[in-house]
Amino acid sequence: MDEIKRLIKLSREKKSSLHKKDFLLSWEQTHDELEQVLYLAEALKLMRAGNIDTRVFNNGLGISLFRDNSTRTRFSYASALNLLGLAQQDLDEGKSQIAHGETVRETANMIAFCAEAIGIRDDMYLGAGNAYMREVGAALDEGYQSGVLPQRPAIINLQCDIDHPTQAMADLAWLKEHFGSLDKLKGKKIAMTWAYSPSYGKPLSVPQGIVGLMTRFGMDVTLAHPEGYGLLPDVLDVAANNAHASGGSFRQVSSMEEAFKDADIVYPKSWAPWQIMQQRTELLRNHDLAGLKALEQTCLAENARHQNWHCSEEMMALTRNGSALYMHCLPADISGVSCEHGEVEASVFERYRIPTYKEASWKPLIIAAMILARKFANPADILAKRLEAAVPRICK
Repeated sequence: MDEIKRLIKLSREKKSSLHKKDFLLSWEQTHDELEQVLYLAEALKLMRAGNIDTRVFNNGLGISLFRDNSTRTRFSYASALNLLGLAQQDLDEGKSQIAHGETVRETANMIAFCAEAIGIRDDMYLGAGNAYMREVGAALDEGYQSGVLPQRPAIINLQCDIDHPTQAMADLAWLKEHFGSLDKLKGKKIAMTWAYSPSYGKPLSVPQGIVGLMTRFGMDVTLAHPEGYGLLPDVLDVAANNAHASGGSFRQVSSMEEAFKDADIVYPKSWAPWQIMQQRTELLRNHDLAGLKALEQTCLAENARHQNWHCSEEMMALTRNGSALYMHCLPADISGVSCEHGEVEASVFERYRIPTYKEASWKPLIIAAMILARKFANPADILAKRLEAAVPRICK
C-alpha cells in the first residue's frame, strides 16, 4: 500500500496537460508527462498484484481499429480496457459503411457515442497513419464541442507509420524496472540496430520510437544499420535534439559490431528503409500487385546481402562485460526456430526470453495509464479513490 501511495503521489506532482491532448508521438510530450504515465502504470501494476479493483468506469466502450496484424498490442489494448472497466468493440472496416464511402468525420462520431477510448493501429502507409489519427481526433473534437458526443474519447496510438509510443513507453518502463530508476539510465549505452530478417516491409516505428524516446533520458543512443536502411530524417533530428537537451548522446554507425561494443542494452530489429516504405505506400494505394511483388523480391535480395547483421553469441560478447540486456518488441525472427536465419541466434533469445516477456508485460499498463491521463485532469486522484476503497478484484 505504501509503495502504491508513493507512486500516486509522484504522479500527482507531475505537471501534465495530457488530459487536453492525445499521446500520438512520444516526443510531443513533456518530460513530466512521460513520467506521469510511467508512475500511473506502476501504480496500476501494484494494485492488480495486490488484488485491488482498478475499474474507474462502470460502463463504456473502448473501440479498437487494427489495420495491421497484431498479437501483443491487440491483447494489451484489450487488457488495458478491462483493467479500467471498459468493454471492447472492434471496428471491422470491411463490415462497416466505410467501404461505401462513409467519411472519417462521420465514422469517428458514429462509433464514439459511448466510447471512452479509441485505439488505432495504422502503420501500413508511410505518411498516412499518424495523419489519420489526427483526422479522427479533429472529428471527435468537433463532435464533443457540438454536443453530439457526451465525452471526448482518448485516442491511443497503437502503432503508426512514425512512432510506436505504447511499445517505446513499455520498453522505458522495463528499463526503469531492470536498472532500478530513470536516473540510473543516464549514461547507459543502448544500441538500436538493424538486424537481418527473411521478410520485408517491417515498419520503421519501433526503431524511431526508441531513438526518439530514450534520448530524452540522458542515455547514449547508437543507431546502426547497413547503408540505405536509414530512418526518417525528421525523427533523426528529434533524437539528436533530445540527446543534446538531456545530456545524453546520439550517433549513427554503419556496423553492428561498433554499436554493440560496450553496450549496456541491445535492440536488434529489422525494418525497411523509409524510401522503400514510401514506394510501398504508393504501390498499395494504386493496388499494383505486380509492382508490390517486384519490390518485395528486390528488397529480400538486398536484405540477404546483410545476413551478418545477426545478434549472435559472438556479437553479444562485445557488449559491456558480455552481458548487455537484450530487448525486442516481439515476435523476433529466431534463427533455427521461427526461420532458417533471422535477427537473433536461438541461444541468445532463449537466455533473454523471459526478460522480453516481462518487457512486453508493461504494455497493457502503459496503455491503461495513457487512457487515464487523457480522460482525467487528475488521474492520480482517481486511482487514489480506488486504492482507498480497496475493493478486492477477486473475492476470497
